[in-house]
Amino acid sequence: MSNVTIYHNPACGTSRNTLELIRNSGAEPTVILYLETPPTREVLVKLIADMGITTRALLRKNVEPYEQLALGDDKFSDEQLVDFMLQHPILINRPIVITPLGTRLCRPSEVVLDILPDAQHGAFAKEDGEQVVDDNGNRIKK
Repeated sequence: MSNVTIYHNPACGTSRNTLELIRNSGAEPTVILYLETPPTREVLVKLIADMGITTRALLRKNVEPYEQLALGDDKFSDEQLVDFMLQHPILINRPIVITPLGTRLCRPSEVVLDILPDAQHGAFAKEDGEQVVDDNGNRIKK
């Protein structure tokens, strides 16, 4: 049983990079394909609280339901925003990673390095070639 969980969308480059950073630390995470298996209301509310962000901060803005539902308007309560995310899981920004050191929305993907219990096992470059971990497993600061 892994002590790392990722709410993952394999179609998302940031999510894929985050998953590979987790694996580069030697962990094999529990992968939740949240578009197929969305969290329950209770879990989603807990994730938001554990991340210490607003409900609105978890909303993914550049997807079709966001505009259709006029979610940019400031007229919706947190409870209503959670309802929309449960009805349309694509509205949940990703990837969300849970480890014993915390829960984070990992955008950019290297945010995951702040909460991984184990060090990186070697160099890591994102899919676009950006080097984020050096040969010694140390985070490269920009």
